[in-house]
Amino acid sequence: MGRHSLPDEDGTGAPDPRPRARGRTVAIATALVLVVAGGTAAAVRSGVLSFGGSCEDDAVRLDVVAAPDVTPALRKAADTAREQEITSDGHCIDVRVSARDSYEVADELRSGKDDPGYDVWVPDSDIWVQRVGLGTKQTKISPAGNIASSPVGVGMIPSAAESLGWPKKTYAWPELTAAAMKSDKLRLGAADPARSATGLLALAKLGASAKRQGGKEGDTQAAAMAKALASRTTDSDGLLLDTLARDGSGAEQGNPRRNQAVILSEQAAFAHNASAHEENSIDLFYPKDGSPRLDYPYTLVEDDKMSTDLSRAALRFMTMFSDADGQKILADHGFRTDPDQPSDKLVTAAGGRTPQPYADEATDPPSDKQLQETLGMWTITVQSARLNTVVDASESMNQLVPGRDQSRMEVTKSSLLQALAGFTDEDEIGLWEFATALDGTKDYRELQPTERLGDQKGGATHRDRLSAAFGGLQPVPGGATGLYDTTLAAYKEARSTYARGKFNALVILTDGANQDPGSISRSSLISQLEDLSDPKKPVPIIAIAVGPDADKDEVQQIAAATGGSGHQVDDPAQIHAVILKAIMEAGSNQG
Repeated sequence: MGRHSLPDEDGTGAPDPRPRARGRTVAIATALVLVVAGGTAAAVRSGVLSFGGSCEDDAVRLDVVAAPDVTPALRKAADTAREQEITSDGHCIDVRVSARDSYEVADELRSGKDDPGYDVWVPDSDIWVQRVGLGTKQTKISPAGNIASSPVGVGMIPSAAESLGWPKKTYAWPELTAAAMKSDKLRLGAADPARSATGLLALAKLGASAKRQGGKEGDTQAAAMAKALASRTTDSDGLLLDTLARDGSGAEQGNPRRNQAVILSEQAAFAHNASAHEENSIDLFYPKDGSPRLDYPYTLVEDDKMSTDLSRAALRFMTMFSDADGQKILADHGFRTDPDQPSDKLVTAAGGRTPQPYADEATDPPSDKQLQETLGMWTITVQSARLNTVVDASESMNQLVPGRDQSRMEVTKSSLLQALAGFTDEDEIGLWEFATALDGTKDYRELQPTERLGDQKGGATHRDRLSAAFGGLQPVPGGATGLYDTTLAAYKEARSTYARGKFNALVILTDGANQDPGSISRSSLISQLEDLSDPKKPVPIIAIAVGPDADKDEVQQIAAATGGSGHQVDDPAQIHAVILKAIMEAGSNQG
């Protein structure tokens, strides 16, 4: 597939808000939080924060949203706080915990549009905290420390594990996935990496291991693994274990829709085995090349707007997980409270056995750049794309490209045709052109609708018709750059024709700033784009400024309003590489 051969260019990573000291204990993290909290630590020492005493009627209400796997433990801790009448500054702590998928909360906070309605967020991984930070108007969040951890491994029904030599034989990540790819005898499932930290961290680890082992072919191997996993992904971690075959049923063993193995956290395996009968339990492989880890960051939401009582209550609830009772609650629910000294009892209950190297499971977390590249690779390898493409046809596109005997338009057409070759027949691509007064009072005109490239009509495919339309693009004599009105109209069209399950984007190519005096203003355009954008139906703008006269700052501002990206190329021949790179970057930011 042409899309596997992507330009090897560095992406731009967002600042990394994640604490790198992954082996720290909850107690250390809590101590750091209390020191930073400006007076709170002193209040604890002086006894201002009362840890006992009778409850008063004026309890402090603390609303917590958490990943579904950790929610039961947090609710148990909240019940304990009520039963033991734990207080903060003499006030009882009334903690209410709701379960929500981490990717949904991350997208909501990233948009910054609505009042969150909760004070604390506990996602299963700080990759979601990073995603929030990629927004342009994101809600303020403050990670305060990590309350638990759980390594990621591969759980298998007993018959499948036995066929691979469990528990005596060990495997690296690529070896386990290769076993699933070689035949249908080991069907391996995973949760969608765009919505699951477990899936994304495992895929990043798979990609890194494949590149180390495969050299130049590593990218191709990683893409092949992603493609194999894609056919057996679920929308969320909560649905994944339901796909496992019941080991005692021969019919389910042969059912191609049932998995014999799944990528999951140790805690998920623990919870499954605790509720399953012995014949439906799973065995857990901890790959010998190390396991990534879920780390459950305790995150304050808009703490700058919290009252003193509320912020201290939020920190007080966190300190419960450094106490013996709180750590027992976490352990009872299958979480690790000391990543460096895992409990044999926990590992055994999760399906792990010696000599599996569970004591050395930790690996350095993937960098933000690795995660972005992994999710971008997943997006363009697995998801079909739906791209509305808008090309500048103003007269300035007649100008020659320095060092070439070709105009900007000629080189642009060639680059677009080169980019088109990298998409599959399942992808949907359309084409508009724009210049002032191009179509009556409108600055834009549709040349080809956004349709599936493989669709046949009149003896030709849509790819054929689109190729001809690209080849027929010509600068309009006297035409100027009608950028703003065109962008707004094209974005409304892309939003109204949004296709679920696909990567939707609007690609705009322009060689100059807006030159239509009768158009809306830039500020009005950006404001309307912000209002139209919806994190639940993301359509990022990928705006490319072509040539030295184009305004890079302008296209960056326009694209950022939709969660997209702006780029500048001096040579239009670079367009195809930039489009693929931009899709990877945009895909890494979507859920």
